[in-house]
Amino acid sequence: MSQVTRHRSRGIIIDVTALDVMDSFVSRSLRGIAHMTRLRGAETVIVGIQPEVAFAMVQLGMQFEDVQTALDLEEGLALLQAQLKEPLAGGG
Repeated sequence: MSQVTRHRSRGIIIDVTALDVMDSFVSRSLRGIAHMTRLRGAETVIVGIQPEVAFAMVQLGMQFEDVQTALDLEEGLALLQAQLKEPLAGGG
């Protein structure tokens, strides 16, 4: 949160590609981060959810409700750019 404030970020991407398992704690933590950044004026996109992880999340009833997700970093950047309706500068 301090980095969002310090850099006046308008969007952040959280890459979870390395996660083989996503339990309810991780899911709740990611939703919390997304809600906190929205309160600070930034949008959040979570990218890289592995197919097996997505399947398990659906089976367990876990969801990201109003948090945006994208397949990979490239799609996440495009989604943020579309949401913000302006090109993103590096680091912002």
